[in-house]
Amino acid sequence: MHIKFNDLFLQMQQQLDSSQAVLDHNLLIELVNRIRPADTKNTEEIHQNFEAFYTALLLTPDAASTLQSFVLRLISKYKQTSLYADTGILSLDGFLNQFFQRLGAHFLPLINDASQLQDLLRQVFHQRSDKYWLDSIEESEWQKLFRLFNQGHANQEEKKQIRRELIKAITVLSYRVSGIGLYPEFINAHPELTEYESPFLVQNREINEFIQQYKQLHQNAEKMSAVVPPDASQALVMLDQCREVVLKIRRATKRSGVSVSLTYLLSLLEQCLDRIEILLNLIVEEDDVRYSSIGSLLVDVTDALYSERSVRSLLATNSELMALQVTENASKTGEHYVSSDKKGFIDMYKAAAGAGVIIAAMASLKILAARLILAPLMQAFLFSMNYSLGFMLIHVLHFTVATKQPAMTAAALASTVQHRKGSKNAQIAELAALIINIIRTQFIAILGNISIAIPTAALITYFWQLGMDEPLLNHAKASHLLHSLDPFTSLAIPHAAIAGVCLFLSGLLAGYFDNMAIYRKVGPRLKAHPALKRWMGQDRLDAFASYIERNLGALAGNFLFGIMLGSMGTLGYILGLPLDIRHIAFASANFIQGLMCINGGPEIGLAIVSFLGVLCIGLTNLFVSFTLTIIVALRARRVRFEQWKPLAKLVLTHFLTRPSDFFWPPKQPLEIEDSSGPHKQSH
Repeated sequence: MHIKFNDLFLQMQQQLDSSQAVLDHNLLIELVNRIRPADTKNTEEIHQNFEAFYTALLLTPDAASTLQSFVLRLISKYKQTSLYADTGILSLDGFLNQFFQRLGAHFLPLINDASQLQDLLRQVFHQRSDKYWLDSIEESEWQKLFRLFNQGHANQEEKKQIRRELIKAITVLSYRVSGIGLYPEFINAHPELTEYESPFLVQNREINEFIQQYKQLHQNAEKMSAVVPPDASQALVMLDQCREVVLKIRRATKRSGVSVSLTYLLSLLEQCLDRIEILLNLIVEEDDVRYSSIGSLLVDVTDALYSERSVRSLLATNSELMALQVTENASKTGEHYVSSDKKGFIDMYKAAAGAGVIIAAMASLKILAARLILAPLMQAFLFSMNYSLGFMLIHVLHFTVATKQPAMTAAALASTVQHRKGSKNAQIAELAALIINIIRTQFIAILGNISIAIPTAALITYFWQLGMDEPLLNHAKASHLLHSLDPFTSLAIPHAAIAGVCLFLSGLLAGYFDNMAIYRKVGPRLKAHPALKRWMGQDRLDAFASYIERNLGALAGNFLFGIMLGSMGTLGYILGLPLDIRHIAFASANFIQGLMCINGGPEIGLAIVSFLGVLCIGLTNLFVSFTLTIIVALRARRVRFEQWKPLAKLVLTHFLTRPSDFFWPPKQPLEIEDSSGPHKQSH
C-alpha cells in the first residue's frame, strides 16, 4: 500500500513561501492521519505505512527540508518546557490529591492551554491508540527517519530555541529530584542518605555545571552545528547512582514495608531520572542516540497525554509495588499451606480437624444468635463477632480453615512463576507439581474441616436436645436451612461466590497488615509502650509484641473476614438485595443440624441434593478466591503468563495417569513428566 504525501508537502511549502505568520497545524494532523494504520496493533501495516512515508520523503524533491522547516516553525510558536518537564511525570501533589483531581476531571473536564505544545500534540495524536503504533516503530526506523529529516543547516534559530527549552526542562527536573531525595519519608527508607553526600544533591550540582559550560560554549557561537556539546558523562553517572538508591529502597521494602506515599515518590523519582537522561541525550549525544531519544520522548508524551488524566493509570502505577508487598507477605504465609510429603499431609489434616471443632461451635452459636430479636445492625455485630473471634481463635491455636488457603497459595504460586529458572518445559513442570501439591493439600484440609465439623455439630445438636428438652432448630427453620443449600433452587452458588470474594479480600488485607506491621514498626513501638510495660512487665510485653508483629496480618485478616461474613446478610437486607454468604465448613455443620432437627426425618432426595450443594459451595469458594488472588499476584509481579494451555494439559494428563497423587502424597517427591523428561518438584 502506497500513500501519497506530495499534496501535503506542496501545501506546506506554499505556506512557508507566503508571508503569512500563522502556519496551519491541520496539515500536520492530516500527515499523521495518513501514516496512522487502520489497525494500531497490526505491526506489518505499521511498518508498511512508515516505509511509505519515508520513501515519499526520500523521493519527493525538497520534501525533507520542507517538512523540517514547517514542523520546527510550528513548534516554535508554542511554549515547550512544560511538555518536556511535566508531561508523563507524576505531580508532586501526592497520590490522594492526584486521585481526586483526575476523578473530578472526568465529570468536569479540564481546559487545555492553547499556548502549550501539549495542545498541538493532543490534536495531532488525537486517538488513544496512537501510543501503540508509535511504540511499535523500531529504534532503527526512528534513526533513519530523523537522519533524513535533520539534513542541512537551515532553521538554526528554531533549533536553538528548542535547545534552550530543553535546558530549562532539565534544570526544573534536576531540582525536583533533589527535593524528592530530601523528603523525610525517603530518608527514613534509606538512612545512609544522611551519612554520605546524597547522590540526589550531587546530580543537581553536576547538571548545573554542565548547563553553565553549555551556555558559555554557545554564547559566541554562530552556528549550533559547529559547536561541540559539553561533556555530560559525570551528570549521567550521578543519575545512575540515584537509580541505584531507588532500587535499594525497592528491595528493602520486603524487610521494612512500604506505604502509598513512598510508592508514589519512588515512581515519580524514576520518571524524573528517565526523562532527564532522554533530554540530556537530545543535547549531547551522537546523532543516532539523539534520534532514538526523540522517538522515545514522542512515545512517552503521547502515552502520557491520555494516561495523565486517567484514574486507572494512576492506580496501576501506584498499586504494583503495594500489591507486590501485600502478595509477597501472603506468599510467605502461603508456603505453609502447601504440603509435599506424608508428614505435612497428616499435619494439615490435624490442623483442619482442630478447626472443624471450632467451626461446629461457631455454626451452633450463629443459630442461637439468630433466635434473638435484635435490630439489624446489632444482629450483624453479633454474627460478625462470632465469626471474627472464632477465626482468630483458630489462628491462635495453629488450626486451619480450608478455604483460607487459596488466597495464600495463589500468591506463593505467582512467586514461583516469577522466580522460575531453566527451560520453559521445566518451569511448567515445576509449576504443575506445585499445583498438584496445592490441590492435594486443599483436599485434605477440606476433608479435615468437614469430617470433624459434621460429627461435632451432630453432638452439639444431640446434647442440646437432651439438656434443654427442645430441638436446636424448629421444623420450619431446619427445612429452610436444608433448602438454602440446594444448588438448583436456592442462591447457594452465588452466595458461595460472594464468600470467595470475601476470602480473596481477607488474604489481601492480611498482606496489607503484615506490611503495615513492618513499615510502622508496630513490634518495637509496642515494646516501648509505657502503660503496657507497667501492666505486663517487660519480658511478657516483649513476647506479646513479637507475636503481634509476626501475626498482625493473619489476626487482622481473620477478624475482618469474620466481619464480612457476619455483615453480608444485613447489608443485603438494608440494600434490599439478596446478599448472603455460604461457606463450605459452616454449610456442612448446618447440613447435619438441619437433617437432625427436621420432623420425622428428611426425605432422602433432599438430603442428597443438600449434600451436593455443600460440595458445590466448597468448589465455588475455592475457585473464586484462588482465581482472584492469582490474577492480582501475577499482575503485581508484571508476569505475563501465557503458558496456561500446556500447564492445564500437564495437570490433566497427570490426573488421568496417576489420580492418587491428587488425594494422597506419593512416596517419592512428585515428578512431572513433560516432553523434555521428568522434573522433580523442588518446593
